[in-house]
Amino acid sequence: MPELPEVESLAAFLRDHAAGRAVARIDVVAISSLKTYDPPITALSGLTITGVGRYGKFLDFDVDGLHLVVHLARAGWLRWRDDLPAPPPKPGRGPLAMRVHLDGGCGFDLTEAGTRKRLAVYAVRDAYDVPGIKSLGPDPLRDGFSVETLKGILGGRRTQIKGVLRDQSVIAGIGNAYSDEVLHAAKMSPFKLAASFGDDEVAALYDAMITTLGDAVERSRGLAAKDLKGEKKQGLRVHGRAGGTCSVCGDTIKEVSFADSALQYCPTCQTGGKPLADRRMSRLLK
Repeated sequence: MPELPEVESLAAFLRDHAAGRAVARIDVVAISSLKTYDPPITALSGLTITGVGRYGKFLDFDVDGLHLVVHLARAGWLRWRDDLPAPPPKPGRGPLAMRVHLDGGCGFDLTEAGTRKRLAVYAVRDAYDVPGIKSLGPDPLRDGFSVETLKGILGGRRTQIKGVLRDQSVIAGIGNAYSDEVLHAAKMSPFKLAASFGDDEVAALYDAMITTLGDAVERSRGLAAKDLKGEKKQGLRVHGRAGGTCSVCGDTIKEVSFADSALQYCPTCQTGGKPLADRRMSRLLK
């Protein structure tokens, strides 16, 4: 799933490649991906992309005051193409959900792998008309997000810290992968309750969050859109690496599986050497 660093880097790439270009037309291949009807998606044709920004995991194209907002969900991606085929694509069962043609023959495809289609595209007058953007929590890489901000978020929450970091209405932009990475960097159990954090632990978590996300953004700066997925995978230290070796202590990275996701962690670095029970709502084994 594209998270804050990848969407930030996509926005930067598109500011260089798409901003200043007019929208020639938009081909909607998977109608389920388009979540709005007013203004119609055709209203963007002939208008110019004046800016590209990010809200959490949402990508926002400012198109002469209208907004094309994209959420790539778990299996979606944006594929830039310098030479798009002119004929409209045929609807089918393939991964292509939408094609955006820009002047000069270039543009991008929005694709989604798998059978669970969650990619979402909105044509709106204001980005905050998108419900998911309106409900976002503070962004950890924006000015004003401080240790005190994080302390206020965690205080009183009887929720495991892994879930807090992933909740977009609490903190914007962090998903399953980077929550694992942040907690590994902070040397904290994913099942630690948010309300139990002391001041030093809040500060440690804050430092790990800003450093982990900031480093990921820097690693991907200047990369083409097609290279961002590979950079993310290569840069991860624990997420997706169950059975591998922790680069910090040499212990074996463990996994806890849930119904539709999994988390990875290092027992030595994060849980005092104790494995976490591999079941939903697990607690440390005694």
